[in-house]
Amino acid sequence: MHPSTSAASNRAVRLMAVVAMLLCFVTYSGARASALPGGDLPRELMFGGTPRTYQLHVPAGLDHPAGLVINLHGAGMTGGDQAAATNYDAVADQHGFVVAYPDGIDFSWADGRGASVPDRQGVDDVGFLVALIGQLSRDYGIAPGRVFATGMSAGGFMATRLACERADVVSAVVPVAATLGIAFPCGPSRPVSVMQLNGTADPVVPFGGGTMLGRGGYSDIVAAPAMAERWRALDGCPPPVEDVLGAVHRFAASGCAGGTEVVFVQIDGGGHTWPADASQASAQFFATHGR
Repeated sequence: MHPSTSAASNRAVRLMAVVAMLLCFVTYSGARASALPGGDLPRELMFGGTPRTYQLHVPAGLDHPAGLVINLHGAGMTGGDQAAATNYDAVADQHGFVVAYPDGIDFSWADGRGASVPDRQGVDDVGFLVALIGQLSRDYGIAPGRVFATGMSAGGFMATRLACERADVVSAVVPVAATLGIAFPCGPSRPVSVMQLNGTADPVVPFGGGTMLGRGGYSDIVAAPAMAERWRALDGCPPPVEDVLGAVHRFAASGCAGGTEVVFVQIDGGGHTWPADASQASAQFFATHGR
């Protein structure tokens, strides 16, 4: 064999070996990524020069997520605390949702009431959540119109603010034990479906509105029934239909603008808690209220 032919042959063999090694690495890396559910791992996203942390859960073996749920903790809590308190990983597995549990700065949110440290410091939590949604939507192929948010207490106020300001990003929200700061304007760019859960005996977020004392101090909030009525007006809903099951009154207004729905769940005697069935109820609501 001519020496130049032999050299070319050797180069070809070496090139094939390198390509094979790279293919093996890509295959292994891909298999490793898909085999690692995001569920129990802390994640980080740089936003505004600040590292923002969150916990992520991706159901095992999930190829095509049914949607993304942002689940926001109450004041004094963390995303991990919210994951444990709501057991949302389990319902995410049932419904095929990717679910993220972000951490608020100073264990709270800039939810528009003006009382928390993030509010007073002008933290852009809406921007952070939108950036997080964008990143996770790209990473996991979340379809537009299949992004949802829920939250407890301060997290519920934050979910409501997100819906008010970025209805183009979230299709439905489920705030629990929360309404909205009385002076905060809410003018969503498009109709958004809402399920709101409030207890009549909530000692922190008064059902009848007025002044509340949270972790960051005092603030004035909208009454729970008035907040539900505001959503019905914003979404152009017909009068709600009431169903009663024991202590639970469910006021559902269907056929609202853009096919949205506003559901207000009043729990007689209910306190400042995440109801036992709130995770399943919210997941079912999200499953049927995408765009």
